[in-house]
Amino acid sequence: MQKSINSVMFRKMLNASAKILDENKKLVDSLNVFPVPDGDTGTNMNLTYNSAIKEVNNCLDNSFAAISDSLAKGALRGARGNSGVILSQILKGMSSVLAKAEENITTKIFAKALVEGSNIAYKAVTKPKEGTILTVIRTMAESATRTAKKVSDFVEFFDIVLRDAEYILQQTPEMLPILKKAGVVDAGGRGLIVIFTGMQRILNGDEELDVSIEEMINNVTQATNSNDILVNLENLAEIEFAYCTEFMVSHMKKKTTESDIDKLRENLMNIGDSVVCIGDLQLVKVHVHTNEPNLALGYALELGELINLKIENMVEQNRELKRMRNQQEQNLKEFGIVAVAPGEGIANVFKDLLVDNIIEGGQTMNPSADDIARAVDKVPARNVFVLPNNKNIILAAEQAKNLTNKYIYVIPTTSVPEGISAVLGFNAEGTLDENMESMMSGKDSVKSASVTYAVRTTHVDGFDLNQGDIIGLDNKGIIAKGALVKETTMQLLDKMVNPDIVNITLFYGADINEEEAQNLAKEVEEKYQDCDVTLLYGGQPVYYYIISIE
Repeated sequence: MQKSINSVMFRKMLNASAKILDENKKLVDSLNVFPVPDGDTGTNMNLTYNSAIKEVNNCLDNSFAAISDSLAKGALRGARGNSGVILSQILKGMSSVLAKAEENITTKIFAKALVEGSNIAYKAVTKPKEGTILTVIRTMAESATRTAKKVSDFVEFFDIVLRDAEYILQQTPEMLPILKKAGVVDAGGRGLIVIFTGMQRILNGDEELDVSIEEMINNVTQATNSNDILVNLENLAEIEFAYCTEFMVSHMKKKTTESDIDKLRENLMNIGDSVVCIGDLQLVKVHVHTNEPNLALGYALELGELINLKIENMVEQNRELKRMRNQQEQNLKEFGIVAVAPGEGIANVFKDLLVDNIIEGGQTMNPSADDIARAVDKVPARNVFVLPNNKNIILAAEQAKNLTNKYIYVIPTTSVPEGISAVLGFNAEGTLDENMESMMSGKDSVKSASVTYAVRTTHVDGFDLNQGDIIGLDNKGIIAKGALVKETTMQLLDKMVNPDIVNITLFYGADINEEEAQNLAKEVEEKYQDCDVTLLYGGQPVYYYIISIE
């Protein structure tokens, strides 16, 4: 009977769940309701969860507090798409409870963690919908609370909670008509159950991950030396231990024993922190932050010879970062803009409009909250407007506010045309309120459309679709379908263009050659002679055309 879980077991559960989610991400992707090739719920959840697990594996402190903190931070930094952001909030809520555990967690503690995970996730969504991942986590929390009152064995506890989760997942089509029409259950809910199934397998003894200490240490070293680490320039505390000291001990003395390696570790812990001391009588790897590197080297010399020695002054690094911060503050402008662009041509349009930083992304490649925060941090401005240009990136953009000290203002653009129109409303000399108002107004002044293909056979928005059909969409759903790109695009425009329209801009994608695009533009000009028709290379994947109508 498994009445409690210690931190070592919890690590194994997390790693197993990450492995199983990775193996099943395509299955989760396939459950996306809308039959367009941006079905990336599984991919987004997998990238988010992998970021969380990487942070956990980089954490050498085996306390629940440290593991939980790493889990929450890693998920936040890696959150991608709506599903990833919601998953990050579930993990954040759970971690806040599990962090308080001392040596073990019981079913009652785990139930409380699920409850807090559910609460935080619901709060993260402006208008929560039932029939989604939110329903599944809430049901799991309610089931866990009931079950923990009478069941202390984790194996039985997980069996009941996952059974109830699967039951409610099968009911999601009854809660959301669009799921019922598509004949699928909620993708995010399925992804969540996959994660907890991975945990269950460890409890049942069905799954083991062979992750070596050496691999964990290599991950820590890579993270420490990475230029991608996000440095909080506003929170540069005084350094308690000045010298980052690393070396290896080789060619051991004949008298050296395994217990001497343990004694070296204890001595290092007495003179510093962030201690890593692993290996055997062939080679020992050491890492320690200390004010007395001479003592660290002296202790190690008692065992054998030192190689690969490196000592860095972190106090000096801290001074340099503060100097950089002061320089940056003096050169900051008032406003900057970051935009997400799904293709090279569209990115160039934003650059021509003097957008400060461009993030590659869009359908099938949603940037994470951390990606957005990093892009914002590179903009030399106090206030940064972020244009997601995709409805599935808006939550991640909002989440990025927690990862930077810059002031982020998200203009909730759901398409490239909305983003471009919003930029045109920006005035570098205007106030914050004036720019918010004009950019929001610009966003709302344009109609967006797109042309892509159906990724599966289904019935949606009144259309019987076969896999491969060409479909035309406005911002509400599918309004045209056909066998050819050109005819479907014209069909789409027929339904969207009215006598008030004066401009039509066609961004052609990576799968359309220039000659095809020019032929279409010519036909559009002939049909809508009162409109100015502009053809631009967008370079976006998946979508043959993105269309701006105003």
